[in-house]
Amino acid sequence: MELIAGNPAAPRTDGTRAAAHGAPAPGETARGGPGDRARGSLLGLAVGDALGAPAENMRPSEIRRRWGRIEGFVSDDPAGTDDTEYAIFSGLLLARHGSALTVSHVERAWRLWIADVDEGPFRGAGFSERGTLENLRRGLAAPISAQHRHAWSDGLAMRAAPFGVFAAGRPAEAARLVAVDGRVSHEGEGIYGGQAVAAGVAAAMTGAGVTSVIAAALSVVPMDSWTARSLRRAVTAAQRPYPDRLTMERAVRSAVVIGGYPWTDLAPEAVGLAFGAFAAARGDFRTAVLTAVNMGRDADTTAAVAGALAGALHGASAIPRPWAEAIGPVRGSCLPSMRGYHVLDIAELLTPAEADERMERPAPGPGGGAPPPGEAAGRRDIRADAPTVRP
Repeated sequence: MELIAGNPAAPRTDGTRAAAHGAPAPGETARGGPGDRARGSLLGLAVGDALGAPAENMRPSEIRRRWGRIEGFVSDDPAGTDDTEYAIFSGLLLARHGSALTVSHVERAWRLWIADVDEGPFRGAGFSERGTLENLRRGLAAPISAQHRHAWSDGLAMRAAPFGVFAAGRPAEAARLVAVDGRVSHEGEGIYGGQAVAAGVAAAMTGAGVTSVIAAALSVVPMDSWTARSLRRAVTAAQRPYPDRLTMERAVRSAVVIGGYPWTDLAPEAVGLAFGAFAAARGDFRTAVLTAVNMGRDADTTAAVAGALAGALHGASAIPRPWAEAIGPVRGSCLPSMRGYHVLDIAELLTPAEADERMERPAPGPGGGAPPPGEAAGRRDIRADAPTVRP
């Protein structure tokens, strides 16, 4: 059966675009609507990823010695990592198949878009992705492809937000779909971490309060799992009163981080820290992502998850404009087949009802509105050819 014909997302879009900075342009959807929250979630993921990338694998003391406290981009050329590129990858696949997504679809996409592509050094990929690709290239199929030493990593959690966007208001469906995606690369706690994030985003997409978002995340994972325990401990620590931010961040880290353990990409730890940052910030976007960044460890992923949750809750307008404007199309550093896609493209594909609504409206007059298709600065035309499969 054909997996992709031309653009994998072609059946789900009319090619129109959001404003380059992520907020709705004049004449488009109002703040707080599904499209605005979708843009907020996926742009929030990319912003958090880019903010946290320089601090990845660092201790808070190292961050303070180098930058004091990170309050914005510390690079002149901020860019996302594999977190954003894999989120786009999963988003395109979800846009193509929707609720009919199967493990076979996911496995074939991994093979066609990643394993069978000359990706060079596969820069910046996580251990779970490397292990999965090694297994796929050896001829192993899912779910055996997920049987490697890092199946518990946060590699699924980092790409889970699109499933919550797609299944807005349906946390259980978001959790089901992300588990389908994850069976190619993860097992156990790695799956649970992705389910918690997807369900949390699905609840946030309807404007649910912070407490309801956390409850949705916990509702889809076993209560005796490491992920659930870590998430509860982080949130409990985050909600206590503290004299300052540093003391709060130390308490949240102490609640979930295993001292001396070398791997920072544990899904239960990263998801716990992300939800802890989200809870401590009471859902405020800027505070959530900066709290996650300054706690270090797998800072790009924790900030990406915190940003996806807060962005879904408040919409794209909650993201500081300079941060949003710094996000461009991904560079394909990890996944060359994703080069040129923008997270806003994925947000549009996963909210087709709003795209249809925009198409029926009169075109905005000169000097206002979104750029015409193909003219958004640096954005890839999502109708262009993508990898294809011959029958």
